[in-house]
Amino acid sequence: MALSDYFKPVPGGDTAFTVDPPRIKFGVGSLSEIGDDARALGMTRIGLLCDPTVAGLEPVATAQKALTSAGIDVTVYSDVEVEPTDRSFKAATEFAQDGNFDGFVSVGGGSTIDTAKAANLYSSYPADFLAYVNAPIGEARPVPGPLKPHIACPTTFGTASECTGIAIFDLLEMEAKTGIAHRNLRPSLGVLDPSTMTTLPPTVVAANGFDVFSHAVESLTARPFTHRDAPANATERPLYQGANPYSDLACLEAIRLIGKNLIEGVAAPADLDRCEPLMFAGMLAGIGFGNAGCHLPHAMSYAVAGLVRDYKPDGWPSNHPMVPHGLSVIVNAPAVFRFTGPACPERHLQAADAMGAETAGVSLEDAGDLLADRVIDMMRQTGIPNGLRGVGYSEEDVPKLVSKAHPQQRLLVNSPKPVGESELEALFHDSMSYW
Repeated sequence: MALSDYFKPVPGGDTAFTVDPPRIKFGVGSLSEIGDDARALGMTRIGLLCDPTVAGLEPVATAQKALTSAGIDVTVYSDVEVEPTDRSFKAATEFAQDGNFDGFVSVGGGSTIDTAKAANLYSSYPADFLAYVNAPIGEARPVPGPLKPHIACPTTFGTASECTGIAIFDLLEMEAKTGIAHRNLRPSLGVLDPSTMTTLPPTVVAANGFDVFSHAVESLTARPFTHRDAPANATERPLYQGANPYSDLACLEAIRLIGKNLIEGVAAPADLDRCEPLMFAGMLAGIGFGNAGCHLPHAMSYAVAGLVRDYKPDGWPSNHPMVPHGLSVIVNAPAVFRFTGPACPERHLQAADAMGAETAGVSLEDAGDLLADRVIDMMRQTGIPNGLRGVGYSEEDVPKLVSKAHPQQRLLVNSPKPVGESELEALFHDSMSYW
């Protein structure tokens, strides 16, 4: 691949990557247009999903008005759990099955969008719950066919779930975070209206911003697509293909927008001039990681979120202890960047520069450290917890954290450096605190 030496082919490696972009509408006021969008998708009877807090906010009222004005029948389901579980996925599936809907609208964060994806899947193609769940926890059975139309309307900007074919949840009996991944889960349309973000608490803005940043950096530094085994069947390339020229473009701009706007966005979360670039960054990172895929910080985050004991963050409505996704990712990220820096130093230096670090005179061997230090500085300025200790963990928890992260092979194999249990153990120790 002449576009970058990073993509030089290796024996047995792939020689092609798939560009599978989402369908997105972006702009202030775009939520008020979804009645027209739903009619264009053939919807007549919609299940609208949201969480209990968002149910009482303006975006849900705007969506309902737009849909009913277009002559569409709408039934609201407002029991989505923030940081969803298999329990909440199953409850939403019952709602979807009972409602006889011909389409879905989700209004809220990634938890709501992911729940709508799962409800759409299991109501369309009923199966044992673990049938579609990622291996090795589930069977990783392919989605049998197209799903019903789904319009995803995010009111946050971190997960970019409107851009991806991924639905993440906590499997309660295993204390594990896992998910379902298939192209058919991707929403039919994502409607990104930055005005829906103006009521987010500062802590949520910070966590969302670092989730966007980590999506982008992990995709930029993922092993190149040319180092993944070539598929036996050309139609069977995985959703996560590894770093590629298409994802690089989106991810670098996402990092730049986060570096430029996140600190000020946390300080003034209702400022629409900050909401727009932050939401746009989330969309770009979603496009990038939706094709390239994440790696170590996200693999480790699933253990951090799944094993939570009593941590309850400020700013999140929840009926149970939780480490919100963006926090569970970024508390691991600086340790990871120090570890992965030597594998692709040029890319870590690119990321540090885009994030706003001073790169003049910095040697490539220091690129991972420079990126980690820039992230730590921004974590401190935006009130992010100080590593794993800040969300309730200690050194004694490391063996169990390793045992829950190691099964996340879909993510671990995307790392630019090989990772086994001993490497994970060292990374969790190094993630305990940063200042």
